[in-house]
Amino acid sequence: MKSDAKKTTARVKGSTLVEMKGVKIEGYSDDKWHPIIKGINLTLKRGEVVGLIGESGAGKSTLGLAAMGYTKPGCRISGGSIHFDGKDLLAASREELRSLWGSRIAYVAQSASASFNPAHHLMDQVVESACNHGVMDREAAEKDARDLYKRLQLPNPDAIGERYPHQVSGGQLQRIMTAMAMSCRPDLIIFDEPTTALDVTTQVEVLAAMRRIVEEFDTAAIYITHDLAVVAQMAHRIMVLRYGNLVEENETRAMLKKPSQDYTKTLWAVRKLEKKESKGADIALSVQAVDASYSGMMKVLENVTVRLPRGRTVSVVGESGSGKSTLARAITGLLPISKGRIEFNGKVLPPRLQDRDRDTLRRIQMIYQSADTALNPRQTVRDIIGRPVEFYLSYTGAKKDRRIVELLEAIELTEDFIDRYPGELSGGQKQRISIARALAAEPELIICDEVTSALDQIVQEEILRLLMKLQKDNNLSYLFITHDIATVRAISDEIVVMYKGKVVQQGLKSEVLNPPYPPYTELLLSSVPQMDPDWLTKLLKSRAA
Repeated sequence: MKSDAKKTTARVKGSTLVEMKGVKIEGYSDDKWHPIIKGINLTLKRGEVVGLIGESGAGKSTLGLAAMGYTKPGCRISGGSIHFDGKDLLAASREELRSLWGSRIAYVAQSASASFNPAHHLMDQVVESACNHGVMDREAAEKDARDLYKRLQLPNPDAIGERYPHQVSGGQLQRIMTAMAMSCRPDLIIFDEPTTALDVTTQVEVLAAMRRIVEEFDTAAIYITHDLAVVAQMAHRIMVLRYGNLVEENETRAMLKKPSQDYTKTLWAVRKLEKKESKGADIALSVQAVDASYSGMMKVLENVTVRLPRGRTVSVVGESGSGKSTLARAITGLLPISKGRIEFNGKVLPPRLQDRDRDTLRRIQMIYQSADTALNPRQTVRDIIGRPVEFYLSYTGAKKDRRIVELLEAIELTEDFIDRYPGELSGGQKQRISIARALAAEPELIICDEVTSALDQIVQEEILRLLMKLQKDNNLSYLFITHDIATVRAISDEIVVMYKGKVVQQGLKSEVLNPPYPPYTELLLSSVPQMDPDWLTKLLKSRAA
């Protein structure tokens, strides 16, 4: 690496790297500028990790990006100062900023699937920054990338770089993006919900790898998340944001032990929701001994059998690559099955989506994991929700507009959002629009693929309560795919545990979540982060013993 000497001489642990004073940021919508960040100070030292938490729309990602001297289109820094290693980023030219981005400052985005070019191999994209910035030549960069893949617990690390983005799971893609960010060994990394797409078992390994690398290279990091238990494992200090203001700031242990502000206490108290399970006999969806594979290659699903009672929620859990999302694709007809049968309302579903009639399509809807890639950035909310309203229900004109407004109200957004584009929405707001789009068809079955993973804990609870209310009011059936055990406890009637394309356990929630556990279920449950800063360290030691 060409930069080793520079890195070791420039880095003094504990010295100030980032200093933001009185930062104000505005966003443009409805023909005027609106405040997003309202005068926040942030100081970050080398080797320190600061956690930014708060509900959706608090300004976490906006503040994190500003530490790079960057704002999203439609935003501007309207006040304050931002210095990186003594350099005034607000006075820097675009060329000067570009020389820092990817080299000394790296960003790990929330949505890995929206961050990769689908036309290029993963290795080409991972080594690009290191090669372009002259940190390493191509051969050294590829060798280093494979080493990072191993550290991040990726399968087949010597060959996975030859795949395209669509050929790996969402969790694997998130880890590859983390490797890409770390390739130049930057001074500062902005982690923006980097474990959102990961199952709990993978999350443990990724958190451990990120923490090791940050400590090894005295890298400073801003860790943005809505998961309090995760930030407890990573951050030395926590900043709580709300509506663009700093609510509270303290050392992690002190903050977890005794938050001083009422809003912070509210964040600490969420996720106590738990639905009482109910067993159902009327089967709405029956998946019977199903096999499926991509391009006729290795099986992704093998002999999978799942039954979903009408008006109930069956949660499907398992680690990244276990086949959860593939099962959803098979049910919706996006991936034709090669063996077995799938019945809905007692009738066999045609394996291919294009062979299903419009009414069948209406009755089975899906909410996708990544709202960033599921919503057309060039369409307004009116168009996104209005299309299924018109297509399935034949509503037009004023009747269609009224229905769109009703759906916005159902997901707890106002009519003011109707003419906004996805780029003007927070991650949580975009996922709510995805939910409204599915509800627009007035379905009987909704397949929810990690629909709350991008939401803060307060909004997660609101959305889960909303989904349960809609289920009760409309007798909806949910197949709920998730890696979040708290969500499973909250919403499930029954649970299906998958591993390597097979069902390893299924039953009522009370049966699956209580001991004795099969070995894989025990691994899953033991990997759920706890609100204890020492939890990850203790877990890794116990597994190494």
